[in-house]
Amino acid sequence: MGPVTLYDFEVRTIDGVVERLDVYWGKTLLIVNVASRCGYTPQYAALEALYRRHRDRGLVVLGFPCNQFGRQEPGDEGAIGEFCSTTYGVTFPMFAKVYVNGGAAHPLFQYLTAARRGILGTRRIKWNFTKFLVDGRGDVLRRYAPSETPEQIEPDIVSALHSI
Repeated sequence: MGPVTLYDFEVRTIDGVVERLDVYWGKTLLIVNVASRCGYTPQYAALEALYRRHRDRGLVVLGFPCNQFGRQEPGDEGAIGEFCSTTYGVTFPMFAKVYVNGGAAHPLFQYLTAARRGILGTRRIKWNFTKFLVDGRGDVLRRYAPSETPEQIEPDIVSALHSI
């Protein structure tokens, strides 16, 4: 039997360490598929600012690089980590590259897209910087389009932080 909650999934950090998501139990999570060469890449700065503003209250942003959309994340984990750190000062947790759609999609993204479908009920993620808001109990509260900025969704994040 496969994972039954968000916390049962294992992911690989950008440094190659396998960890279970249960290390984030009790935290409000914003899970984002990211890319370094996308029109939405500047959202890294806003995601980092959001993380710094609310991390002491329990917010964790989780970044999952993905190369499925226009090959906008061609580098390896080392290059991605270096880019995020030097260009945007990213300190939130980053993970190894994943697929978010199709048969090879990471089980975490299969779970997220089943829990919160997109426009017209589709499961498929349309582009980089799709965001999923998860409360401290592991419930997937919302799914946000890439065009919805971290600033626009901050009120929902604050509400989720208060619900714990």
